[in-house]
Amino acid sequence: MSNVAFLFPGQGAQTVGMARELVTNVPAAKAMFDQASEVLGYDLAELCISGPAESLNTTDHSQPAIFVASLAALEALRQENADLVESCSATAGLSLGEYTALVFAGVLTFEDGLRVVQERGLAMQAAAELTQSGMVSVVGLETEQVESLVEQVRQEGEVLQLANYLCPGNIVVSGHSGACARIEGPASEAGARMVMPLAVAGAFHTPLMEPAVEKLTAVLENVTLHSPRIPVISNVDAQPHTDPEEIRELLVQQVVSPVRWEDSINKFLTDGTEKFYEIGPGRVLRGLLKRIARKVPCENISC
Repeated sequence: MSNVAFLFPGQGAQTVGMARELVTNVPAAKAMFDQASEVLGYDLAELCISGPAESLNTTDHSQPAIFVASLAALEALRQENADLVESCSATAGLSLGEYTALVFAGVLTFEDGLRVVQERGLAMQAAAELTQSGMVSVVGLETEQVESLVEQVRQEGEVLQLANYLCPGNIVVSGHSGACARIEGPASEAGARMVMPLAVAGAFHTPLMEPAVEKLTAVLENVTLHSPRIPVISNVDAQPHTDPEEIRELLVQQVVSPVRWEDSINKFLTDGTEKFYEIGPGRVLRGLLKRIARKVPCENISC
């Protein structure tokens, strides 16, 4: 069995200018963007290439953009080295990127995946607009320290919880804006190297996203899911799943559940993965991997 795994990025990886070379030089990528524009009702390639950033960075635009750009980058890799793509033995994606991984693994068609991602982005944006909330990256503290700080600063009736377990010493907390603001000072005093509010619409991967669950459930019920041809590691429990109905339920849970990325990478390593490819915009996943397993190689296939 191959020891290669593909990783796909999540929201935040988008940059104006991405996919320019793909659309110009890779016919399959251009066809993918053309199809996406028909489904979405706007020129996705133009948005990715020319922006403006304010529009590209909204949740309802950035999620389809990263999804399509990542799969287009995969087509560029397939054009260059089809054998490598065929040899991939497992895959995963960070939050939104899990949908990209599921399309690659044959669970969803490209068009169905895009329609779900579009509705997911719209639903999450709408949920975020219902209350003032956000996310804060805390770098340099142990998980137990961050958990303790959350308990200290969270007030009655507030949501504040660990939302992304990214790598050792890199945790993202998510919740009401007031709670997010109050954790910044204590985290710095506790020795965090960096405490940074993230440029996101709201408190993703917490119960504050519950209003998005009904809409996401409805759209997922209207698409056909297949058993994956290769393992896809779930964000929710860092395990692969083969039952399409179980995958459907986990995708709904993912919106309100913490992302267990460090556990997911460790699952790959336990199962024998020896090399990773980060496919899509940005280099975030490669950086996280270096904090989890410094000696394991990861190559970027960017767009």
